[in-house]
Amino acid sequence: MYAQVDPRTLPPEVLIVLLAAAALLALVQTARIAWQGFWRRRALTIRRERGAAGEQRAEGLLRELGFTILGRQVAVSYGVRVDGDPVAIDLRADYLVGHGDKRYVAEVKTGRAAPRIDTPGTRRQLLEYRIAFDVDGVLLVDAEADRVHAVEFPLGTSDSPRPSRLAWLLAGVVIGAVAAVIVRFGL
Repeated sequence: MYAQVDPRTLPPEVLIVLLAAAALLALVQTARIAWQGFWRRRALTIRRERGAAGEQRAEGLLRELGFTILGRQVAVSYGVRVDGDPVAIDLRADYLVGHGDKRYVAEVKTGRAAPRIDTPGTRRQLLEYRIAFDVDGVLLVDAEADRVHAVEFPLGTSDSPRPSRLAWLLAGVVIGAVAAVIVRFGL
């Protein structure tokens, strides 16, 4: 078993050392937490500044490539249904640009991973832009590499011929009529 120590019987020097150690531990922990908060805020500030500088570079790059800037920080709201209930989704894109008679959403990315299409967050964001904005396509702008990528998703478009419901109905009527003639006349 452990022997119990009565703090009243400890020499004052030991109590002072224990209190000083506890105070030093509390001071170190407080400094560590403050330091972490400082670096977290600093990293966020650096990221924001890097993103703002990237957007400025991207605008110049888009213009050099012949795109017309139609809007900056363009907002849109689109609707989805969750269990039958409508839900409005607000979305903001870096740029809406035009080239000839086509319109595109341009998303500017900086850093190592974000400008890559195999980064899940970037890919999902571009796909959502493609669906939500009434545009001909999406552009991924790597501001630090001065590159603009046209990203195409395998979505059904009005250009791809798809049979309408009326065409299916007419095909069914024709097949039914042919079957009726075969049965009626025993062909």
